[in-house]
Amino acid sequence: MTDPNLPPPERPEVVHHTTINNPPRSGGASWLGLLVGGLVVVVIIIAVVVFSNRGAIEAPDGTDISVDIDLPRPEMPDAPRMPDLPDAPPVNPPTLPPEPAPVT
Repeated sequence: MTDPNLPPPERPEVVHHTTINNPPRSGGASWLGLLVGGLVVVVIIIAVVVFSNRGAIEAPDGTDISVDIDLPRPEMPDAPRMPDLPDAPPVNPPTLPPEPAPVT
């Protein structure tokens, strides 16, 4: 280990030139400003159209509302007939097996 009270040994003078070529950062708020500005323009256009009565629909003069809806009642078609089933063969009732013979 070296003595901390002694000056370090002489080193040759070396000059390092380091150039970092980073592109300049554009502001991150530029696209946000463009978006907000576009929204403001859209809101102004909508307000002008609504408040200048260009987009309004004129109300009719009278309030006579008579609607005649006389439609025939729809009828459902007949359901298809079920086919005739074949005759089932006769079935014998189940029987019990014979009892086993007693063990003697």
